[in-house]
This record gives sequence, structure tokens and C-alpha cells, in this order.
Amino acid sequence: MPHFRLETNVPKSKVTPELLKKLSKAVASTLGKPESYVVVTVVPDQLMVWGGNDKPCGTALLMSIGCLGVEENKKHAAVLYPLLEKELGIPGDRLYITFSDQSTSNVGYTGTTFKTIFG
Repeated sequence: MPHFRLETNVPKSKVTPELLKKLSKAVASTLGKPESYVVVTVVPDQLMVWGGNDKPCGTALLMSIGCLGVEENKKHAAVLYPLLEKELGIPGDRLYITFSDQSTSNVGYTGTTFKTIFG
């Protein structure tokens, strides 16, 4: 159910399987969700500029059912921003993360929705 999607101008060569695994663990940990449900998507090599230059930058979306709110999002940001700067060289002032809290009825899984599965 949690999905972290990053679109960035960082080259694909920097997006390793190890990085994807680190992001998956970080998302599961900060959200308090089982990693077995976490999806991480990184879309590298995008034609992007931020503030008129093409230094490393990106936009991201963190979607989950519950666990997102004003205070929770600060905690999630404090986990994700340093990891992305360390691993991909994207400074915090060149990345937006949009947090999307979905209801169980708005997320499909196994031919139904999480509302049907979890009530």
C-alpha cells in the first residue's frame, strides 16, 4: 500500500538495487508498515531544471493509507531527505515530497480494495 515515487534528473547509473532496498526499508520503518507492502519507484534521467539549472533535483510522492498527517509528515521528511541527499546528491532545497494519505476504499489490491480486506 505505501508507494514512494521519485522522479529525478539524476542518472540511472546512481539508482542501484541497493538504493531501492534502502528506500524500501526506510519507507516501511518511518510509516510503521510491513515492508512486504512497500513499493519504491525511481524514475531517473528526467529532463528537469530547478531554479533555472540542471543540478540534481527531483519531485517525489509518498502515498500511504493512514500514517500521514502534519506531524507524521515531518518525521517522514526527516528520514527521506537525508537518505536521498546522501545516496543521490539531491539537496533538500531541490526536492519536493508530496504526501498523499489515501483511504482504504481508494487503494486497490488483489482484485478488490483494502477496505474490503481490512474493513
